[in-house]
Amino acid sequence: MGKKAVMIVCGAAVVTVAAAVLVRQRMRCCGEWSKATAIVKELEEKCGTPIAKLRQVADAMTVEMHAGLASEGGSKLKMIISYVDNLPTGNEKGLFYALDLGGTNFRVLRVQLGGKGRGLVNQEFTEVSIPEGLMVGTTETLFDFIATELAKFVGKEGPEYQLPPGRQRELGFTFSFPVQQTSINSGTLIKWTKGFSIDDTVGRDVVAELSKAIEKQGLDMRVSALVNDTVGTLAGGIYNNNDVVAAVILGTGTNAAYVERAQAIPKWHGLLPKSGDMVINMEWGNFRSAHLPLTDYDHSLDTESLNPGDQIFEKIISGMYLGEIVRRALYRIAEEASIFGDIVPPKLKVPFILRTPDMSAMHHDTSYDLKVVRDILKNVLEISNTSLKVRKLIVELCNTVATRGARLAAAGILGVLKKLGRDVFRDGEKQKKTVIALDGGLFEHYTEYSKCMENTLRELLGEEVGASIVIEHSNDGSGIGAALIAASHSQYLQDDES
Repeated sequence: MGKKAVMIVCGAAVVTVAAAVLVRQRMRCCGEWSKATAIVKELEEKCGTPIAKLRQVADAMTVEMHAGLASEGGSKLKMIISYVDNLPTGNEKGLFYALDLGGTNFRVLRVQLGGKGRGLVNQEFTEVSIPEGLMVGTTETLFDFIATELAKFVGKEGPEYQLPPGRQRELGFTFSFPVQQTSINSGTLIKWTKGFSIDDTVGRDVVAELSKAIEKQGLDMRVSALVNDTVGTLAGGIYNNNDVVAAVILGTGTNAAYVERAQAIPKWHGLLPKSGDMVINMEWGNFRSAHLPLTDYDHSLDTESLNPGDQIFEKIISGMYLGEIVRRALYRIAEEASIFGDIVPPKLKVPFILRTPDMSAMHHDTSYDLKVVRDILKNVLEISNTSLKVRKLIVELCNTVATRGARLAAAGILGVLKKLGRDVFRDGEKQKKTVIALDGGLFEHYTEYSKCMENTLRELLGEEVGASIVIEHSNDGSGIGAALIAASHSQYLQDDES
């Protein structure tokens, strides 16, 4: 064989080797992609929420509600008696204030109520940031700061807000931290959360501390009601629509409150209220049941959280956690299927880096090349050059996690409706309209989530009953709602009605 022939054979060998490498690479890619899709498929199966399972979750919620009403500590649901026994009727009239403290900012609001047929005439508010030092200082310095800002707000009022002589200003205090409530306007702090850590406040009556600070400012103002944001949402909802029976917050966290018959609360030992009603703050984020579809990602998230074993329902349906569940699934895919290359992108290892608003934006991306997904991967996780196939897989992940959360939220609402007997029509009973007031950024801004939740609720209730159930957005319940509860529990109520 001549030199030229040998070279031709060698050239063919080079081509064959290159082709073999390419085939191996393709096989590896196919294997990795199969692994990636298998992980997504497995998550989809474990997050499954067939109607039969959702009914079991709803039944479990109703059972836990009964247990929580029967005795303190009888259920994972605290079923807290709010002492709100009069909800707004729409007839409230006059000037009322609200102080909304639930995080690193607080708001002061003023509302002018016009009475029957006139509703909310005017509202104004100011928002104030709390200096970090005050969040870990003393009870006195924190409440003095709040009262100073409250006095400034009142001090800027014009003559149109002057009250008749001898009449005190009245305020509703939204305090979104765990308290043991002892009356409509008193409650002791159980523990601080959300970055606050002031040991000497624990065990103290937060209304008494605020009142003391207000008095120091020379401000003649009475705290008429202590409420949490969910109870406020219920009040705001019922003020606008008296068919409202419950309120749900779906935001960073989640909770529900509803109107219960006072005689259906075995753990209530006081005199029955004249209205016969009592608002119950469920604290439903702490609900758990063997029927909840939990995954390995949920278990690891819970174990590594600040409150392992608690708030399980909240950890699978609320805005604080949905993006983190997606990140954990994505991390496993990156590690086991190398969809972003041989090295797992460092940012993908950072807990809570992928927030639910990012997840929502990716889920809602309708561009032909999923540009929004590409940009979020690049800007948030520092992952560039992703294929369209990978981006589609990520949208699928978001859909799976959001769908499970939304469908479980619907099951929770069904549990409340069952407790109220509003899940079916009784024979001979007139069809009643039932309204659920809903608030929270997750419900308001994550359209795919809220749409899925409402569709699931209708599916669970059936066409006839589903048509009588309305989900209504109740905006700013934590603020306006507190002022409305101050109005419905005003010390001047009888005078105003006479």
